[in-house]
Amino acid sequence: MNTMVISFSCSASRKATWILALLFMMSRVHGQSTRGFVSVDCGLTNSSAYNDGITNIRFDSDRGYVAGGLSHTILAEYMVGSDEQQKTLRSFPDGSRNCYTLPSTFGKKFLLRATFTYGNYDGLNRTLDGSPFLFGLHIGVNFWDTVNLTNWDPSLTVWKEVLTVAPGNSVSVCLINFGSGTPFMSALELRPLLDAMYPFVNTSVSVGYFRRIRFGEATEYITRYPVDPYDRFWEGWSFSYNTYPWINLNTSSQVEILPGDDYFNVPMAIFQKATTLDTNYSFIVINASLGPNVVPESVRLLPIFHFAEINGNNMQRSFDIYNADDVLHRGFSPSRLQASSLYNSGQFLYNGDAVYTLNKARGSSLPPLINAFEVYSLLRMENFTTDSEDGKTDDRSEYCTLITHIHL
Repeated sequence: MNTMVISFSCSASRKATWILALLFMMSRVHGQSTRGFVSVDCGLTNSSAYNDGITNIRFDSDRGYVAGGLSHTILAEYMVGSDEQQKTLRSFPDGSRNCYTLPSTFGKKFLLRATFTYGNYDGLNRTLDGSPFLFGLHIGVNFWDTVNLTNWDPSLTVWKEVLTVAPGNSVSVCLINFGSGTPFMSALELRPLLDAMYPFVNTSVSVGYFRRIRFGEATEYITRYPVDPYDRFWEGWSFSYNTYPWINLNTSSQVEILPGDDYFNVPMAIFQKATTLDTNYSFIVINASLGPNVVPESVRLLPIFHFAEINGNNMQRSFDIYNADDVLHRGFSPSRLQASSLYNSGQFLYNGDAVYTLNKARGSSLPPLINAFEVYSLLRMENFTTDSEDGKTDDRSEYCTLITHIHL
């Protein structure tokens, strides 16, 4: 056996009334969907805000959000293809700790994302000179992540995300100088989440983004707002594997999300696409691998699998999900046009070299299928306050490379 690791008809006056009403409703919906968004373009020297050309999200200058630092623009050769907010940055050559302060709502869950595009702004080619280039990220006094740009393509953007709970009416995001390169930031974004979302996130437990993948055919590498009203980044898996024996499925039918299955609010457009295999194959393996400077035993991961059966036939599909040799979910059968999200509540896995296998179950007529996948790392926020004093830094290197691969 092969294995694989608005149209309408009415009078002109009534039509005008309908158009005005529709425009009003659209503006209401759009306004509500971005309520609470904080979007900061770091280093922007023009004090006027602007709307992003792709998402239409409003970005503001970082003036008023941070003290100190220097504004820079990436080199012209790296401007082409870059998002507007990645063309400028703020560097912090002075001090061991420099903090942005964003407004928040006490006790509310939110997604916090920081992006970094070096773009050789200083002309030093620091990412390619062979020496370590890394600095830390804190939320208040708590370690969030390490930004490691060593041997990194200066044209590419690194992003870091955390799902957490606001400790007060503001939240501090701090860059920590390790002495291995000048810290900088290109953009900083805060996105509110519903209280019921990601139920394992609370005042003492936050999770760091490890990977978030949408399966099936996608035209953009990153799917975000407005497709996702919470502006999460979903990477398009089909940009990596889109040939035989992989098969991409899609449907225009609505996928039902039942009460209790809405902890993650995966966008409908993502549930309407999936990836499966030719029937001669039976395994899908997803390998979440770590960077070379991370001790696997120090990382605890929580995988979340999203499914909806969108295949048109009535053949049975059933599969087991493993983490290495341990069964996470057995005999799962996705329901026709109904969303399901599988995760083990509170069970963060100690297996740093996590390998997730979707294995065709005995008696199943069809191989596994998957619509989307998320995996997060555990972050403890025991000292989660708005205190801006220095905290202990954690010198872990960057991690979060997920590879989906095939075994024949």
